[in-house]
Amino acid sequence: MRLSTRIAVAVGVTVPPLVLAAGLLLLGLVTKDLHRQQDVQLSARAAAVTPDARALLRAAASGRPPSVEHARERRLFAAALDVGVRLTGPAGTVTVGGPQPGASVSLPPNATAPVTVRAADGASWRVLAVPVSVNRPAMDGTLWLFSPDTASQALIRLVRGRVVTVALLAAPLAGAVGWAAAAGTARPLRRLQRRTSGLDPRTSATRLDHTPTGIAEVDDLARTISTVLARYDQQAGRTAEALEVARSFSAAASHELRTPLMSMRTNLDILTEHPDLADPDRTEVLEDLRREHTRLLGLLVMLRALARGDLVEADAFGPVDLAEVVDASVADLRRRHPDAEVTVAGSPGLRTHGWEQGLRSAVDNLLANACTHGRYEDKAPRIEVTLGQDGQDAVLTVDDRGPGVPPDRREAVFQRFHRGPDSPGSGLGLTLVAQQITLHQGRITVLDRPDGRRGARFEVRLPTRADHTLPPPRRDWLSAPGTSQGFHKDG
Repeated sequence: MRLSTRIAVAVGVTVPPLVLAAGLLLLGLVTKDLHRQQDVQLSARAAAVTPDARALLRAAASGRPPSVEHARERRLFAAALDVGVRLTGPAGTVTVGGPQPGASVSLPPNATAPVTVRAADGASWRVLAVPVSVNRPAMDGTLWLFSPDTASQALIRLVRGRVVTVALLAAPLAGAVGWAAAAGTARPLRRLQRRTSGLDPRTSATRLDHTPTGIAEVDDLARTISTVLARYDQQAGRTAEALEVARSFSAAASHELRTPLMSMRTNLDILTEHPDLADPDRTEVLEDLRREHTRLLGLLVMLRALARGDLVEADAFGPVDLAEVVDASVADLRRRHPDAEVTVAGSPGLRTHGWEQGLRSAVDNLLANACTHGRYEDKAPRIEVTLGQDGQDAVLTVDDRGPGVPPDRREAVFQRFHRGPDSPGSGLGLTLVAQQITLHQGRITVLDRPDGRRGARFEVRLPTRADHTLPPPRRDWLSAPGTSQGFHKDG
């Protein structure tokens, strides 16, 4: 059923009871007003005829001649005009004149205020009783005044009939008016329905083009539909990106894991086919196996970290205390490499808007790189970590005492699977660092040590006032063909 039809039915059903209720209220008010007018008239007549009733009662009590009593009665009836009167004396004597109910109609014992009585034939009367007393001789009586309620009842019946008529006419009329009004009001809604019925975000890039109608509900609904479609597109993009990352992960893993796996298979074959292998050769094969196993684990860990960095969402970002991140990474490095000499100079409370887990991974890999490549002549690695602020950038530097990085190779160190000839790493550590710095809208630079000593400096700049509304940049560090993906590199 259409909305306009529903509204028409609702209006057609609702209006008649409301009209009837209003009519009943009007009927009650009219009845009350009519009774009030009758009561005023009865009270006025009572005030006018009471002296005549008292004179008639005194004449009857004094034993005056009948002619005198008749004269008093005529005077009483004349003063009553169109109101019926009945005067009852102490001995049950009754004087009756004018319109009034029959003697069989019982009167209320106390009617000092006007009341309604009904006769057997259905006629109703307004009745008022006034006590009448004389002193000499002492006598009490009651003067009753009657006013027919016929005119009031006729008027009330007329009003009741018209109320019912209006209610019966109001049902179809209100339904028709309600349908017409609802049809006009729902027209923008129908237009919106026709425009949205053809939208299929799975097969078409067409989206809702809505012009504000000035009807708040319709415009709100259009905005909601546009928001839902935008979220669908966003989610579809994320799904496609996740699928691409999964495919890239599988391709990279299968390609890069093949070499260590084949090497391990060869060593296992040697151990199987030569059970009497000399101890030095056997130790060499086992050491090679252990090394390939370590590399295998490192590759898997790094590939997983790169995949997580590619899929992280903006809602994972928040305020990050960089000093706490650096302290935690340094403490972890000292536990894993107790021989390393690490000094830290930092600014506590320096914060940025970022993904804490990703920043921690970046700092861990920077320190691991310095620990691995920052040795000089097999001495213990010496690493100097500094955290400071330059303008609106947080600046993290990691200095080592290794051979340094030649200028022509400083960009290549961030490329995927780039490894030095003697590097025990996976070739993904600095790629992961570059990924995270790009993700945080920062930049990383490879420099010489500023004090002129041997070694390299990795300088990371992160904005402390990043635009939180920007989505993370597009990430495809797993699928990119060995490139640093546009992050800023100097030196």
